[in-house]
Amino acid sequence: MNVVSETAAGTRVNDFVIKIATVNGTGSASANTLLMKTVFRMGVPVVGKNLFPSNIQGLPTWYEIRITKDGYQARTGAVDLAVAMNADTYDQDLEKTSPGGYLIYDSSWPRPELLSREDVNVIGVPLASMINERFDTARTRVLMKNMAYVGAVAALIELDMDVIHGLVTETFGESKKHLIDANMEAIDLGFRYVQENYACPLPIRVEQMDKTDGYIMMDGNTAAALGCLYAGATFGAWYPITPSTSLMDAFKAFCERYRVDAETGEHNYCIIQAEDELASIGMVIGAGWNGARAFTPTSGPGISLMSEFIGFAYYGEVPAVIFNVQRTGPSTGLPTRTQQSDILLCAYASHGDTKHILLFPADPEECFEMAVEAFELAEWFQTPVFVISDIDIGMNDWMVPKLKWDDDWKPNRGKILDTEQLEKIDKFYRYLDVDGDGVPYRTLPGVHPKGAYFTRGSGHDKYGLYTENSDKYQDVLDRIAMKFEGARARVPAPVIRKAAKKTRWGVISVGSSHGPVIEAVDRLAAEDIHLDYLRVRGFPFHDEIEKFVAAHDAVFVVEQNRDGQLKSLIVNETNADKAKLKPILWYSGKVPDCRFVVNGIKTQLGEEKMSRGKAQGS
Repeated sequence: MNVVSETAAGTRVNDFVIKIATVNGTGSASANTLLMKTVFRMGVPVVGKNLFPSNIQGLPTWYEIRITKDGYQARTGAVDLAVAMNADTYDQDLEKTSPGGYLIYDSSWPRPELLSREDVNVIGVPLASMINERFDTARTRVLMKNMAYVGAVAALIELDMDVIHGLVTETFGESKKHLIDANMEAIDLGFRYVQENYACPLPIRVEQMDKTDGYIMMDGNTAAALGCLYAGATFGAWYPITPSTSLMDAFKAFCERYRVDAETGEHNYCIIQAEDELASIGMVIGAGWNGARAFTPTSGPGISLMSEFIGFAYYGEVPAVIFNVQRTGPSTGLPTRTQQSDILLCAYASHGDTKHILLFPADPEECFEMAVEAFELAEWFQTPVFVISDIDIGMNDWMVPKLKWDDDWKPNRGKILDTEQLEKIDKFYRYLDVDGDGVPYRTLPGVHPKGAYFTRGSGHDKYGLYTENSDKYQDVLDRIAMKFEGARARVPAPVIRKAAKKTRWGVISVGSSHGPVIEAVDRLAAEDIHLDYLRVRGFPFHDEIEKFVAAHDAVFVVEQNRDGQLKSLIVNETNADKAKLKPILWYSGKVPDCRFVVNGIKTQLGEEKMSRGKAQGS
């Protein structure tokens, strides 16, 4: 038996990272998810991060599983156990493995020049040869080799095989016993080989906990789609684009199950794949004008193409919900990488003077909640509303609390005049501010002849009549701006986390930057570097952001883009002191890790201390 040494990494239970390197299109996603869900079913907090190419198959892909007893959601930047299933990336997988870590590779064929490191334990398992001896077809061998490494990893980190068997059974169903048996046989081949040839478990291992009770594993796109369903959305139009397509796929699946008339079997929804993004937002605006709760999911390039119609919905005052699952740019950029590069694009989308309501979920739970809130805001303020997530939130697996819903909830459709109300008024004017809050009343087509009006994207006065009169045009534009100010109190407030000790320093972040920041703040606190933390959840900004900046000498703004877009928006839209805002920017396209935030803050604090020292010396 080979003995795997306990290196400098030492024994660590429920606190390590597995990174699996495979080839896109080989079916490894199922195997990787099986490993992650097994840890979750054992009661241990876990999170999965996928790094995949933009082609269909053939290029390297990686899946990172963080097992984290403390429930952190970010990457650590470390790799404690590498599973090197792609010979083309073996060198870099070895290089990225942390000192004292472990690397598994397929030892089916001798590799006399196989690279190794003295500070990494290399574990050879003849996966291909074991599988080839047992299974016949080429595709089956590829798939079953993935299951064999599941077994090898299970033996090394002491996963519960009963849990694995239960998950495999759930996947295929009791009726497909032959598939269950085949997968379990492949898993058992890898498991038994490692147990017979290596000392198991490794010093890094999983032990049963009870920290996942009340939680589920979910991705943000599925959660957002479910939120659309619960919000009462009945219309969706989209043009396929990575990484938002799965949101509409999920919505379609939910509608097929829940939006069907029980008596007639007729569908109570409409989903259209448009010819492009401009057409899709046009359809959404048309459906919103007709009274449906309507939305489109897209990404940055789609927002660019939709801009003209977004401006029309803003000026014509038609509700619409847009989900922007951000990826990298400019142009096509890196279609399957994550970033927060569309903040300013969405805030001011379209030409002319526009300013839009933005919601920023930080995880799938908030994707669900903010999807509902987006429709409420869109109909109340009669305007486009953006829900801005990214690939990390949208397509990765997160551990979140079970979603909650109030069965007594009723949608607030906003200021819509019904037949009875229209009967009582002398004349209806679509763009007249009756209540002084900037929000006019609207009608739905076909309700009553008095409610008919012409929706204008061209210059119009408060009565809805065409005009090129400067004062009348400006009057309408100023009234629309009132709506945006009114939304300030309605969008989700920022979440503020106070440090354990009084501090001069603060941190601001948004969306998926929250995971790395919250862990970085905890790590820095352990070093007696304390920071207050504010997470932005909506735009227009609440007053708390300006107060937060004023209360600190320096505020570090952590975001995932090159140009500091969140920082720019804060400077543009508040009276916060620009000199206090210190950018910490990540824009590689990869999911950021907490070490980057820790090092960035330490570097800036060091520069600040040096600057203060020089000032005192002078």
